[in-house]
Amino acid sequence: MIGILIITHGTLGDSLLECANHMLGKTPPQIASLAISSKDDPNTVIPKAIKLVTNVNSGDGVLVLSDMYGATPCNIVTQILQPGVVEGVAGVNLPMLVRVMTYRHEPLLVLVDKALSGGREGVVAFDRESCERFDQSPIK
Repeated sequence: MIGILIITHGTLGDSLLECANHMLGKTPPQIASLAISSKDDPNTVIPKAIKLVTNVNSGDGVLVLSDMYGATPCNIVTQILQPGVVEGVAGVNLPMLVRVMTYRHEPLLVLVDKALSGGREGVVAFDRESCERFDQSPIK
């Protein structure tokens, strides 16, 4: 199973994990989050990230998700990438995270594609009418 590490500004990663766990009804193994604050020195955070990668890697690789391309969390990810072993995707959102948690049995590079498609397909414009067609809730 592919390990997942989320590296984000503040507690965004923890919050995304909490929401995904709620949606899936479980807390899966081999998932970790690393919160980056404005006070953190990237040189001291990188060893923490490497340790977390080691902890979540069962031998099938690790997908590292960061919140924003070019920002500090993403720059930290670039320092720990290992092609085919540790891959990174920026722009993490809840649909992306749920998708990768669901397809973790796939090979690492397939999971990268699932992350990208989940992130893109999870961002949609909608109106009341389109929501009502898919509404499953008893609240109207």
